[in-house]
Amino acid sequence: MLDPKLYIQKLLEHRGVAITARKQKLLDDFISSSAIHQAAVTILEQQTYIMKHWRIRDKIDDIMSARIVIPNATVGKPYSAVIDYDQYGLTDLVYDEWTGLEELGLQFDKETKTISGIPAVSGELKLSFHFKVVGESESDVPNIKTITLIVNPDPKSLWKNIPSDRDAIFWKPDDAMAAGALGDRHIVVASNRGRSHENNGSFRDDDFAFKYIENTGWSVVAVSDGAGSYPLSRRGSQLACSAVVEYFEHLIDLQALQDLESKIRQYENGKDDTLWKDIAVSAKQQLYKAVLHAHHTIKTEATQLHTAAPELFDNPRAKSLLDYFHATLIFTLFKKFDSGYIILTFGVGDCPIAIVNRDHTDTVLLNKLDVGEFGGGTRFVTQSDIYQPDASPLTMAERFNVYYTEDFSYLFLMTDGIYDAKFMVEANLEKHEQWEAFIADLEGDNDEHALVDLDPGNEQIAAELASWMDFWSPGNHDDRTLAIIY
Repeated sequence: MLDPKLYIQKLLEHRGVAITARKQKLLDDFISSSAIHQAAVTILEQQTYIMKHWRIRDKIDDIMSARIVIPNATVGKPYSAVIDYDQYGLTDLVYDEWTGLEELGLQFDKETKTISGIPAVSGELKLSFHFKVVGESESDVPNIKTITLIVNPDPKSLWKNIPSDRDAIFWKPDDAMAAGALGDRHIVVASNRGRSHENNGSFRDDDFAFKYIENTGWSVVAVSDGAGSYPLSRRGSQLACSAVVEYFEHLIDLQALQDLESKIRQYENGKDDTLWKDIAVSAKQQLYKAVLHAHHTIKTEATQLHTAAPELFDNPRAKSLLDYFHATLIFTLFKKFDSGYIILTFGVGDCPIAIVNRDHTDTVLLNKLDVGEFGGGTRFVTQSDIYQPDASPLTMAERFNVYYTEDFSYLFLMTDGIYDAKFMVEANLEKHEQWEAFIADLEGDNDEHALVDLDPGNEQIAAELASWMDFWSPGNHDDRTLAIIY
């Protein structure tokens, strides 16, 4: 506080009273008066009181007018936000408390200045920040600042799940799953209808089929993605998969298959490169016949259906009857021999096949994808031009692969509903570390903590895979089909 004598002197000067040398003794006598001294002290105390309360009110006003922004939250997802007290001027506080959090599923940690928890409701929610600044007493009522926290709804809750029309032609279950043995290996596969289809009640266009063929010892697994923009593609994918299995189970030339196996056994003994090339040619011939059978099966049904129900063929985008059944197709035919596995593959479209070695040190992509430089670059088993000698961008021969391995841990087949969400771009399919991350994801390293226990004795394995495939991926709402041979 200012010295009373100095204050009186400055007051007189401020009022235009000059204190000359002659008047100095008069000023000293004037100030020495107890009444005048006390009056100056009182004035100074009142000024201090006024300034103190002004600073309190000013600080309160600064806090009340500060724009405090709290990061948005999402219903059902873990949330944590640190409130930077320094940034928002929430300093020199003698009391602070947040209310309105517990009923939202949140709490505030005073030590870390953190709001955390799992929000239970959505909307523009109002939180109350109660505070007192330095100078306020215990008896003062706390100041209250209202702060908005935006909690977004769970994106999944915005999507409807409308069942597909059971009375429609070629209806099939909206979701499918299966598990079983394939010779000395096991398979689990699930096919989930995409959210975009669930939202408008349309059909699952993906499909799959698999079979262990006991009389030959070969196993076949097929996966297909019907082109959703064509109305009967769900049937095209179904026919493509079942036709491949049918061919290898009932229609394959058994003598030709035995000849192929004989060459494979010879190769096991000497690993002759010339013999391997001969094996590749013979194997691709058998695979090609299966592809042709799938194409002809779909073509036959398309022709018959057009005769029986021409009103179904009214899509102006379709240039032929087969277009209505457009579907991609990938499949593998494999068998265990004395020294290892022969794995034969075919692929048309944008669905990958990959194999991870036994030691998890390498992953090989077993097919080339039709992704195109821009969107819409995929191809279909129903397109006649893929069978032409000058087919582009891949010839028919480039769509086959013959692979030998002593052992493997996983063989994956998937549609783009999985690939787009988990691998993002085609280049990632060539990276082993991306596949290791994918396997870790299957083992529970994901936001939903969903896992698939790849144990042959796990009776819930198919349900676990179907549940895992219900993951949320912004912008990726297509059908999802994944087959795992392990």
